[in-house]
Parts: sequence; C-alpha cells; structure tokens
Amino acid sequence: MSFRRWTLSVERWTLGPMKTDPETPAALGYRMPAEWEPHAATWLSWPRRQGISFPESFDRVLPALRAMVEALIESEQVCINVSNRAHEAEARSVLSGLPMERAGDARHRVAGARITFYDVPTNEPWCRDHGPIFVTRDREPRLAVVDWDYNAWGNKYPPFDLDEVVPTRLAEILQLPVFYPRMILEGGSIDVNGSGVLLTSESCLLNKNRNPDLSRDKIEQRLRDFLGVSEILWLGDGIAGDDTDGHIDDLTRFVSERTVVTVVEENRADENYKPLQQNLALLREMKIGGRKLDILTLPMPKKMVREGLRLPASYANFYIANTRVLVPTFADPNDEIALSILHDCFPDRRVIGIDCRELIWGLGTFHCLTQQQPAV
Repeated sequence: MSFRRWTLSVERWTLGPMKTDPETPAALGYRMPAEWEPHAATWLSWPRRQGISFPESFDRVLPALRAMVEALIESEQVCINVSNRAHEAEARSVLSGLPMERAGDARHRVAGARITFYDVPTNEPWCRDHGPIFVTRDREPRLAVVDWDYNAWGNKYPPFDLDEVVPTRLAEILQLPVFYPRMILEGGSIDVNGSGVLLTSESCLLNKNRNPDLSRDKIEQRLRDFLGVSEILWLGDGIAGDDTDGHIDDLTRFVSERTVVTVVEENRADENYKPLQQNLALLREMKIGGRKLDILTLPMPKKMVREGLRLPASYANFYIANTRVLVPTFADPNDEIALSILHDCFPDRRVIGIDCRELIWGLGTFHCLTQQQPAV
C-alpha cells in the first residue's frame, strides 16, 4: 500500500489525512539540525536475511549490529523498523538481554526499555538513505518530516518500494507533518552544520540517475526550501567502491559549526589519492560567513578488496549520538589515529570503535545504518 497521498497539515495539525500545506519548511521556520544536536532517538531498519545487502555473510554482520545497538542504548532510545513478527524475533535473538519492547503493545511493555520495535517493512537496512529527514522549529508543531523521493541510488538495487515510503509511514506513526520535495535524495548525500550550511557532492547529487530534469540551481533551491539551509558547499567525486556515486558521509563531515573532518589518502598510487586531494583543495577555498573552514584530516584505512570488489571503507562514516560517537574500524593501523582525531573533536562524548570488516561488505557502516530523530 502506498502512503504517498497521506500528509498532515503543517499549520492546522490534525491526525487525519489532509492536503499538503503549499508553504515550504523553510518558509514555516523549519531547519535541519546538526547531528550533534540533542536526539530523541536513533532509528534503524533491521536487515532481512533475504535482502541483498550482505550476500552469503548475513550472520557475520550480526555482532557489529549488536555492538552498535548496545552502544546506542547507553545514549538514547533506539527505534527499529521490522517487517513482521518473525523478523522482529530474529532481531530480538541478536539483541537478547537488552531492554526491548514493541510499540503500541501493552503486553510487551518493559520498564526502562531502550529499544522499541515498529512494524515498518523495508527492503534493505540503510535507514540513513531511505529514512525520514527530520526538521525542527521553535513553535508547534516543532518536529516535521521531509520525505524525499528514493530510487535505491539511481535504480541500482530494485525492488525499493518498501524503502521508498518509510518516511511517510514514520510520520504517520509519530503523528508529524510531512513535506514532499518531489526530488530524489538520500540522507547520506548531505551533511549540515545546523546553522544554514550544507555539504554535498557533485558526483552524487548532480548525477543524472537521480534527478535528470533538475538543474543544479533547482536542486539547490529545493535544499534551501526543504532543509532550511542558505549556503551549499559542493565537493567533487566520492571514494572508490562507493555504489552511492559519492555520498558525503564517506568523505567530509561537519564536527562543529565551521569545522569539518575530511578523509585523505596518503598513498599516491591509490585510486582515492587524487579525488580526495581535489576535495581537500576545494574545502580550503570554502568559506562560511566570509571566513574559511577549519579543516581536520582523517586517514583512510588500507585498501580493502573482497571477491574482486573494492570496498568503500572510510572513517568518515561515523555516527554522532547524544553521548557516543560510533566509529567504524577495520583492524588497520590507522584505526587508532582516526579514533584519536575524533575524540579530540568530541571530548564530551565517548568515541567507540567497532570492527566493521564484515559490515562493510554491505558497502556501508554506522552512519549509513542510522537516522537521528531530533529532540524538541
């Protein structure tokens, strides 16, 4: 069943379906907060054994998923989308011993539960890309959902019909207003500083497999209108092996209002060396409010190849929770260097490295799997 026609009025907020308010989120005072701002919850979509993300390695990724959830529940509520009760039972078996409950089911109320399961079927687990983008403002309704169109990274991995409607399904569950930009965009393709600046990449957002009928100017305008940003900073190409065509969350991330961390490859013979140097050069010329960015560099792990496929391993795919920062590690000498750099960026949070050598076979790690719900 499609939920594309189900919307909630923004200024006349009710629980029933109504026509979308014609005004944009930005015009109504909404903005996309930075990831380090307070969260009410982190949303995940539990992977399905029959999905395509972890071919012949599903069981081997489960320890990393449990470690991720264990770290997150020490920081905030974790909301997990599951397809049905059998799927939920599989997730519960992996998370055994952790405080869990089912949304809306009095029989499964658990005192102090930090994990809640929701009946929201998905095709694949990459909630960053198919999940809702939440925006906030200072008056009621304070929280809203932006439901961007979704085509599985340029129609690479059909079917994606379940993933495509996740944002509206969650808006309905949370009883939130929902906006429809009518533009394809994945959450991993953008990063914001919460103060009006957005980072993205040309190789992804301008790719004709996303929005062939939209010019760069039109794409920028939709970002401004629906995310409440005023300034858009463009990098170039992504890293080798990234099937998203260059998501920003494998490249460069805001860690404060005007500071970014960006990955660099030191090996001149590596195919990532040139594009990452070019991105670094672009960053050095960028300004916020007339002042240049503060730039910190993160190393890249050594080249990882599996079954002839270059894997997009990157320390930039970290996730910032309320009291934790989850960082992918790869049993690499640069693991400790990356963890130390990120610890300096987030001295008030516990920086946790989790082995992602199996998880990266799905071509993503912690940032790709998570979607933050801001606290309001």
